[in-house]
Amino acid sequence: MMTSSSSDSSLRLIIFILFITFTAITTTTTTVNSLPIPFPKTPQESLLQKHTNKPLKPSSTLPFTTHYFPQLLDHFTFTPNSSKIFYQKYLLNSTFFSSSSSSPIFVYTGNEGDIEWFASNSGFIFDIAPKFNALLLFIEHRFYGDSLPFGNDSYSSAETLGYLTSTQALADYAQLIRSLKHNLSAEASPVIVFGGSYGGMLAAWFRLKYPHVAIGALASSAPILQFDDIVPWSSFYDGVSQDYKDESMNCFEVIKGSWDELIALSLKKNGLQKIGKIFRSCKKLQSVYSVRNWLWTAFVYTAMVDYPTPANFMADLPAYPVKEMCRAIDGFPARGSKLPKVFAAASIYYNYSGTEKCFDFESGSDPHGLHGWDWQACTEMVMPMTCSNESMFPPSGYDYKDASAQCEFKYGVQSRPHWITTEYGGYRIGEVLKRFGSNIIFSNGLRDPWSRGGVIKNISPSIVALVTKKGAHHLDFRSATKNDPKWLIEQRRKEVEIIRGWIRQYHEDMKD
Repeated sequence: MMTSSSSDSSLRLIIFILFITFTAITTTTTTVNSLPIPFPKTPQESLLQKHTNKPLKPSSTLPFTTHYFPQLLDHFTFTPNSSKIFYQKYLLNSTFFSSSSSSPIFVYTGNEGDIEWFASNSGFIFDIAPKFNALLLFIEHRFYGDSLPFGNDSYSSAETLGYLTSTQALADYAQLIRSLKHNLSAEASPVIVFGGSYGGMLAAWFRLKYPHVAIGALASSAPILQFDDIVPWSSFYDGVSQDYKDESMNCFEVIKGSWDELIALSLKKNGLQKIGKIFRSCKKLQSVYSVRNWLWTAFVYTAMVDYPTPANFMADLPAYPVKEMCRAIDGFPARGSKLPKVFAAASIYYNYSGTEKCFDFESGSDPHGLHGWDWQACTEMVMPMTCSNESMFPPSGYDYKDASAQCEFKYGVQSRPHWITTEYGGYRIGEVLKRFGSNIIFSNGLRDPWSRGGVIKNISPSIVALVTKKGAHHLDFRSATKNDPKWLIEQRRKEVEIIRGWIRQYHEDMKD
């Protein structure tokens, strides 16, 4: 909900939705909730036919078969509607697995999007599977991708969306894993859950909520402390800004000054037309905020995925894309408009291949199926965020009442901003988890702005934080390449060593 403010702050109105990660953006006295190869069928896969009356189909470009599990709509009530069944998608690779030897099962706890997208960007799990003879299982989160409980009507109202919660998702995973193990005669196989970003949060929470199902969790770039006032509300955007400042102070200052210049130009005669020309808009612009959103998204996502090698997770990007953006900005003469400079920088995110001749700023496309996050961010995944005067974004504030009012206006329900810390904890996490928790790896790269809401210190000998100074958003989950820096190779080596220790201890305990 946008509220009125002074004439100066009106220049700073922001209407953005940042996806994947998942975020809420606000402006001065403003609240806006926003915020990522078929193979022969094995005997194990034949058993999985019991899970579904839908035909199996190969996952088009990934080394998986695709399956559908008959999942309960509501795990926590016994109302007539609770026993409704929907088909939850999951991907399976049993190439290396042997249930007779109690090999482990590696489960990816799906995020807010199509499960294939996350599977194709989690090559680390594929890389290590042969070392453990592991079964690989990627489960799609309810209400995303093809796992729609009410089909095309899943997003029709709060009556249907009310079943989209993190607790229901965790229960889905527990139910599916237990059924799968039974069907594979793999009851003795230990389960390790993996997840990145929101999926990493789910992996950590799954280990805490279902320790009898999973013996350990690798939670990569999981901002489980980004709630209430556990970390400063400005931490995320301060982190984004620091990445650009570290590369070039001029780059930082150009981006910081571009927002007011963009708004000021839009208020002039034929301003939108001039902006459309500078930014090569394919169509006549209807709002300056579509361009601001375009720029904002590029700078935030690039900071998140500032990988040391080329990647195409959020977009087709070169190695160290923040450095490349700043190089583009610094290549301009010091004087002159900032807008061509930031356009050149953002084009690295949107058009690194150079094939795009123009840009559609107002298409509203959602290529990875992230749109359900708006409901989650509105209702329970409430992460207060502000922009401080030190950031490169316009200063902004946050108000719980405004956020809740917007949620009620859009969906007809009130948000529960403190539910996550009630359900999963977060405050004094070190004191709490060292008393009862175990077997969780929290991995973070400090170039990732989400790391400021993550666990970056060891909690106990078995709840450890693996932190890399130059790492980015769940970088450790990406496939290994010959150009990986030594610190990344070492991080992954430690993860494998810890997981191996969990599994060894599990088998020793099973002998008792």
